Amino acid sequence: MVEESKWQASKAKLKRLTRKTTPASFDERIREIKLLIRGWINYFKLASIQQKLKSLDEWLRNRLRYCIWHDWKKPERKRKNLIRLGVKEGTAYAWSRTRMGGWRVAQSPILGTTITIKRLELRVILV
Repeated sequence: MVEESKWQASKAKLKRLTRKTTPASFDERIREIKLLIRGWINYFKLASIQQKLKSLDEWLRNRLRYCIWHDWKKPERKRKNLIRLGVKEGTAYAWSRTRMGGWRVAQSPILGTTITIKRLELRVILV
């Protein structure tokens, strides 16, 4: 069984790394996250944590989408980047001017369909 306090402390470190206001490039964030996750896996390797890692992976992808959405800042840049990622112009215009908060957008189809797992792996993100 995984020690819950250790798991929460590790997740808090990950949350600190993916804070939207942290001044870091996408590559720097990924590098730091990889180091942290490698350490977790070595620390928790005797425990059965596959289900926890799966849910953590989903949460982490949303955190990264949230950081990307925040980096785009202005609605016009959001619109242009959504178009570059394959969204139709009218839809991109509507999505770029949504009144939803950043975390809600990260979990919505707006970013889930454009910033896919494959794009996150390839780091093909427009800034």
